[in-house]
Amino acid sequence: MPPSRITVLISGNGSNLQAIMDACRSGIIPNANIIRVISNREKAYGLERAKNIPTGYHNLLKYKKQHPATPEGVEAARETYFQDLASIILEDRPDIVVCAGWMLIVTSSFLDKLAAAKVPIINLHPALPGGRSEFNGINAIERAYEAFQQGKIKKTGIMIHYVIKEVDEGAPIITRELLFKEGESLNEVETRIHELEWQAIVEGTKIAINNLLQARVEA
Repeated sequence: MPPSRITVLISGNGSNLQAIMDACRSGIIPNANIIRVISNREKAYGLERAKNIPTGYHNLLKYKKQHPATPEGVEAARETYFQDLASIILEDRPDIVVCAGWMLIVTSSFLDKLAAAKVPIINLHPALPGGRSEFNGINAIERAYEAFQQGKIKKTGIMIHYVIKEVDEGAPIITRELLFKEGESLNEVETRIHELEWQAIVEGTKIAINNLLQARVEA
């Protein structure tokens, strides 16, 4: 069986990308290769980490400059941007797309295009699913920490989930809980969250690939 082909989307440091790279190299994610890393930020350090892998830089700003600075113009720019991104991704014929610190919310048309090609997309989100959906979207760690400080919650966590149109509402692949500690700082919480992420992104990617291969066998 040929190796599974992984495309990784990033926006920043790339520590989760590094975890996937290491796991592919060591065989923890068996028979799999990262075929391309795409960033929406030109200076994302993750691109340096991936210097031995084909990379791409796909910036939303140039699309926004081609449209009026209105809500309708911004949405039109996003639609075109993500249509082009889907085309770039699918040219490589990946088996799966992994969002590993990707900070842009994808469009429905982007997801439809990948779905039509039968390419699943998964995401790492630093919050728990279900009843903790108030922490969907950006700044999830900060918002959960604030809720803990206010006595509203005692734990947070992370999840790897399938990406659907509703932000951070896709079916969880794995979840990991993290109990807050009295007196710890936001930075300390973030450090512990990131340590969970590096393990979970590997395990979640491995499970998602296995699910995909099993579905193909059963089809």
